[in-house]
Amino acid sequence: MTAQHTAAAAGGTLDEQRQLVRKARVELLQRHRGGQEGGTEPPIRVMARIVEDLQRECAERGFDPAATRLEIVNRTIGDVNVRLITECEGEEGGSGDYRMLGDELGIALPGEDIGGYTASGTCYRWLRGQMLDAERQLLAVGYDPRIYDIHGVGNPVLRDWLAADMREWGLEATAQQVALGLGATDCIDNVLRGLAHLAQRHGEPVGAMLFPAPGFNIPELQGASYGYRLHPVQTRAEDDFKLTDTLLARHLEEHPDVTAIYLTVTNNPTTFAYSPAELSAFQQVVERFVAQGRRLHVIADLAYVGTGVPEEDRARMRALTSRPKTAGAMIYANSFSKTHTLTGERFGWVVFGDAAFARAMGSSWTNSVGSLPGEWQLRFMAYHRLFRQNPHLLEKIRELYRLRRSRLRRQLERFDAEHGLFERIYLDDDATIYNWSKLRPGEDCFSVLEKTGLAGIPGSTFGYSDDYVRFSVGILPVETE
Repeated sequence: MTAQHTAAAAGGTLDEQRQLVRKARVELLQRHRGGQEGGTEPPIRVMARIVEDLQRECAERGFDPAATRLEIVNRTIGDVNVRLITECEGEEGGSGDYRMLGDELGIALPGEDIGGYTASGTCYRWLRGQMLDAERQLLAVGYDPRIYDIHGVGNPVLRDWLAADMREWGLEATAQQVALGLGATDCIDNVLRGLAHLAQRHGEPVGAMLFPAPGFNIPELQGASYGYRLHPVQTRAEDDFKLTDTLLARHLEEHPDVTAIYLTVTNNPTTFAYSPAELSAFQQVVERFVAQGRRLHVIADLAYVGTGVPEEDRARMRALTSRPKTAGAMIYANSFSKTHTLTGERFGWVVFGDAAFARAMGSSWTNSVGSLPGEWQLRFMAYHRLFRQNPHLLEKIRELYRLRRSRLRRQLERFDAEHGLFERIYLDDDATIYNWSKLRPGEDCFSVLEKTGLAGIPGSTFGYSDDYVRFSVGILPVETE
């Protein structure tokens, strides 16, 4: 049955059903605005709850699901759900058939239907065979993933592979400088715990943690739990929302208790990436303060390095890893979550710029999970082999992101022409899975949702102004009408 026929059965054409959903959307948001004074719920949860309430109310009223799907679009969540991919650009089964990604990544079950494409399950089975081979390889070098690992940093074979990846970016790392974690967020938590523990062992204060805003805010919550004073730094739109070397130097001079800097190399939410020249200037400031004896560490979050143009990402990383005098201060947090669309797998790792410092941080891993899951490590190894053997998959993922970002910009421009919502719809640095835009005076996330059906996240979520909004292209395709 077509969407048009379904709508008629439910009471009216699809267009008429969409009008009913729009009316319900306005009614619920007006009720929400009337009751939101004094609320303490985080903005991201508020938006997620509103979307759920809207969808539930539309279902209770018996509206056509197709109409609801078109008129209430959750763009708060950043994760890509390959099971919801519908885009097929060009010939079915060709390189532009993005529905195949779930099958090509071994996520789709054999015979599973994804947007009309039936998965073969070939990679799904291949990954399991690779896990078997990986376990034999580990046993051959004396590492049994099925027993307790007293060091808790993961098996040496996989760590060596990841160190080799880092060497391609210019850092001469070894397996001893790599520690595995259940995603980059888990790794950052371990790092902050470890830094705080080392400070306390030496009778020193934990210090403050510098956060450029707007930025990913989970490390702020982690830092606060380990006793860091949180030190947010507001960046400027004219600097593309980046922490400039001048701004960094001023804050380090004025706040001598800053001992850690959190830096997202390609930014969530703004979608802007640091240039090699900007990163070199940043490193020069760090080098100057380290030379003065300052206890200082930079946690470089690389979550979106890999979503952009490969040559540009390599240049960024070489600029970030090319100053030996700052090696001991550098900590690189990596993940397969966004760059490889494997959020649920929780594949993450951290690389320390200095081997001696890596050893000192080891207790933070030992005292957290104690021992990393054996089956998880085997799957991590299987995926690493998959991407090494099939680099075209990463380009296909980047192309999907690029397609969705361009479609979303066009959609926002169309809504802006109709409703006058945005002061500026920012272009991105051809990276990430987001759009960051500035609203006109009088508009906010709620008015945008009321008028367009798009649910975004307000800038206050990222320590910035609610004059800005972030939309994700991750979990849902962008509808073209």
